[in-house]
Amino acid sequence: MIIYPAIDIKDGKCVRLVQGKFDSVTTYSDEPFTMALKWASCGAEYLHVVDLDGARTGRPINHELIGKISSSIDIPVQIGGGIRSFETIEDLFNRGVSRVILGTSVVKNPELVEKALRKFKNKIAIGIDAKGGKVSVDGWEKNSDVDALELAKKVESIGAVTIIYTDISRDGMLKGPNLFAMERMATSVGIDVIASGGVGCLEDVKNLKETGVFGVIIGKALYTGNVDLTQAIKIARRTQI
Repeated sequence: MIIYPAIDIKDGKCVRLVQGKFDSVTTYSDEPFTMALKWASCGAEYLHVVDLDGARTGRPINHELIGKISSSIDIPVQIGGGIRSFETIEDLFNRGVSRVILGTSVVKNPELVEKALRKFKNKIAIGIDAKGGKVSVDGWEKNSDVDALELAKKVESIGAVTIIYTDISRDGMLKGPNLFAMERMATSVGIDVIASGGVGCLEDVKNLKETGVFGVIIGKALYTGNVDLTQAIKIARRTQI
């Protein structure tokens, strides 16, 4: 299992939200680039970056900073937030990003997703962000009637190989992930599922590993010190718990 340290960027700063609410912001660093270097030096194998401004506006906002991160560290970077056009996807890859996450477009512009999967294949991940099992879009500010599990099966059928599944109600709460939902997702599709939302301690990392997910995104717990990244990586790499 792979641990993905998260860097969420808003107004050029490294922040965390609570349940995706833009009025519940905590700034942890004025220098997201420095945080990227820190997580890489701690042994991270992959970095998860979100352009929160882009997610909210639907257009690129922090891509220069993201490009600086991607081209300056020795580990791959996946990026999500506000990626709504093929040109934006290409631009990010040109800036050194290893994987692009499409979320809102999966619901609102499936043609774009299919085109991106045909062209870039495993360099595209599908972000499925859900409340009560239903998918949310536009930076988590709008709910839809789309069932998360049905959407996962649909994107698998059109060639997706990676899903990032977020339980919004747990995100930033440090109260533990939705293990039932994560296991259900991981066992219902035949592609990689990366779990996101709720990790608050090392025990959560152990529990998520048992669900069969391919990876785990950890954000707030790293910044508060609730989870030590080096220890989390050791747990994720163990063949037995």
